[in-house]
Amino acid sequence: MPATQHEFEALARRVEPRSTLLRSWPLAGGVSAQVFALETELADGRTEKLVVRCHGATDLRRNPQLAADEFRLLQLLQSAGLPVPAPRYLDADAEILSTPCLVVDYVEGEAGPTAVDRASFVDQFAAALTRIHRIEASASDLSFLPERTLSGRPARSNSPVLLHGDFWPGNTLWNDGRLVAVIDWEDAAFGDPLADVANARLELLWALGAEAMCDLTQRYASAMPEVDMTDLPNWDLWADARLAGRVTSWNLDKETEERMLAGHEEFVAQALQQLRGA
Repeated sequence: MPATQHEFEALARRVEPRSTLLRSWPLAGGVSAQVFALETELADGRTEKLVVRCHGATDLRRNPQLAADEFRLLQLLQSAGLPVPAPRYLDADAEILSTPCLVVDYVEGEAGPTAVDRASFVDQFAAALTRIHRIEASASDLSFLPERTLSGRPARSNSPVLLHGDFWPGNTLWNDGRLVAVIDWEDAAFGDPLADVANARLELLWALGAEAMCDLTQRYASAMPEVDMTDLPNWDLWADARLAGRVTSWNLDKETEERMLAGHEEFVAQALQQLRGA
């Protein structure tokens, strides 16, 4: 979806009618969406940065209303006090770009744990996941979201909660040691909270190691005593099947790829061992 400066300027002016586009650039890290940053000058001389999110063809086939759903979800999450980018404009009908898109505020920060103490990272990471799972669905009217189940058999029933759907360090932004935003909500759904926990466990194993993964699990379980953790090994296998097969397609350097594949084997072995002992 190559967009022109003229199109980006038109989009910026939908956000602030008297703004001028100063520059635009692609943001790294998007897999299922194309993401661009815009810097604009407002009528009073101030500048601000925006982010344009355009979902990919695969996600739009799954849900043609994805941009509108993500925009609506961000509005509800922001009103509930969660750290998310503020939604600014929705082009649900692709009036400006060649595909539907949403515009949100640019949040200054680094993705992942690179600039944060490990213990502080895990504490804040777990706390953010807890806050997401404590959103009251009935109060927020999130009935437009899909349900996520453990495929292949009925899952043991924890009460369904709001799931981020891809909760991992790369979808968190950090500034001065604080988690300032949880981003990329296109996979949000309702379902067993262990779906998010298992995804986060595998990703944290890859990012920070087994100790961090275990610390996350303990902090989450302590903060969410109402969640039955018994079925976590099955959700771990589900998360591994969802993610591990993609590792070789992520264009990683050889050392990182080998480390992640080894982590995947450790993750699966641990889950199977727990199931055999159950």
